[in-house]
Amino acid sequence: QVPVIQSGGGSAPAGGSLRLSCTATARTGIIYAMGWFRLPPTREREFVAGIIVRNGKADYADSVKGRFTISNDYSKHTIYLQMDNLNAEDKAVYLCNGDMLRHENGSWYPGTGAWGQGTQVTVSS
Repeated sequence: QVPVIQSGGGSAPAGGSLRLSCTATARTGIIYAMGWFRLPPTREREFVAGIIVRNGKADYADSVKGRFTISNDYSKHTIYLQMDNLNAEDKAVYLCNGDMLRHENGSWYPGTGAWGQGTQVTVSS
C-alpha cells in the first residue's frame, strides 16, 4: 500500500488546461510506477497515463495522447498530469494510483490500497 494525496483539477472550458498533482506520503521506496485513471460519468474506469518513476518512461491512453503530459519529481515522490486542449470526453473523476505495475504487454494495473481521494474535472462547452 502506498498512500497518496491528490490536488488540482476543477473546471475549465473546452480547449483549456488543468493540472493535477499526486504525492506519495509513505512507503515511497517501493514505488515502481505511479499514474492516473479516470471515472467518467457514463463509462467504466479507464487508464489515462502512467510513469515509471526512476526513469520517467511514460505511457498514455490513445484518447489523451498529444494533449496530456505526465511527469514526475522523483525527489518529492510526486507526479503531475498536465491536461491541455480539454474536451467534453475528459470530464471525469481522476484517480491517482501510487503503486502501479506495467505489464510486458503494455497494460497498466493499479495497486491496491494506493488510490488517491479523487479529483473532479469538469469541462464546459
